[in-house]
Amino acid sequence: MSGPIASLNPVSGGSRDLWELVREWVDEGSEPIGILTSGSTGEPKTITLTRAAVLSSAHASIDKLGGPGRWLLAIPPTSAGGFQVLVRSALAGREPVFLEEFADLDAALAALGASTGERTYASFVPTQLHRLAEQGNLGCLAGLDAVLLGGGPSQSSLLLAAANAGVNIVRTYGMTETAGGCVYDGVPLAGVDMRIEPDGRIALFGPMLFDGAPDWWVTEDLGRIGVDGTLEVLGRVDDVAISGGVNISLPAVERVLSELDTVHEVAVVARDDAEWGQAVTAVVRGALTRDEAKAALVAAGYPAAWTPRRLEIVTHFPLLATGKIDKRTLASIDSGRWPESSDPAR
Repeated sequence: MSGPIASLNPVSGGSRDLWELVREWVDEGSEPIGILTSGSTGEPKTITLTRAAVLSSAHASIDKLGGPGRWLLAIPPTSAGGFQVLVRSALAGREPVFLEEFADLDAALAALGASTGERTYASFVPTQLHRLAEQGNLGCLAGLDAVLLGGGPSQSSLLLAAANAGVNIVRTYGMTETAGGCVYDGVPLAGVDMRIEPDGRIALFGPMLFDGAPDWWVTEDLGRIGVDGTLEVLGRVDDVAISGGVNISLPAVERVLSELDTVHEVAVVARDDAEWGQAVTAVVRGALTRDEAKAALVAAGYPAAWTPRRLEIVTHFPLLATGKIDKRTLASIDSGRWPESSDPAR
């Protein structure tokens, strides 16, 4: 039985069939492509990208990484990041190694490195890196010249573990609307510019923007630019609590607290509160005091006002069917009042 027919508008089909289409499109194509994305809303939509936008992004990425090379395709080619792996491969004139065609990652990496003297790259999402860390197999990526890591935030402990294993991680920020990652390790690629809007949202400028975009496209991500000019992504606009008139990024607070040695697991949510409007609450498996939380946040450069109003120590979290923490339940009821069946140990 044959698989889905490969297409570039919208981008769909199997990896090898898409690879053949992408090679032709890079060499002599002219029509724009369409990539399906659900963004943060869950509502599917198609983002139209011109060939010029896609190629400008790919060339800037290759230049930033130090030159063309051979790529491992380890993420879906129908995503912006996966599609760019195919495009960069086409520009390099080298067929990528398709992870799906091998028994495991080690076998795919062995095939990738079969050609000596050639630069090698891969793109991963944090979940993939986390699983490798759990398996004690991060070191298998140490032979690559660079591993692009995007598609979501990564804990600094995971990045440190990768660095200790000799893996050259390049953190990327971008989305379908920017033809993939356009900010590497907090620094914009060539031709890309960024700024922070008065409401804290990240705005991007450059030739990689989607078809019909304004000169400056304002994202739904909150961020700040440090004194060294690098971008820090604080989270989504809808992940902000307003407590006592102060805007607080819940992911940023959660990220800082998760790095503390006494915190085994943490979820930061906002609960309705008559006095504060919303009370930021840190639900912690482990040990933590408000003074410790405050000190950690201030040390990370955040306002003391971002310190959670409430701290709750628990032995387990309510979980969704996917195994992720059920933050909606945490935000709606007090600690310990969720069903005991939520305990994954039961």
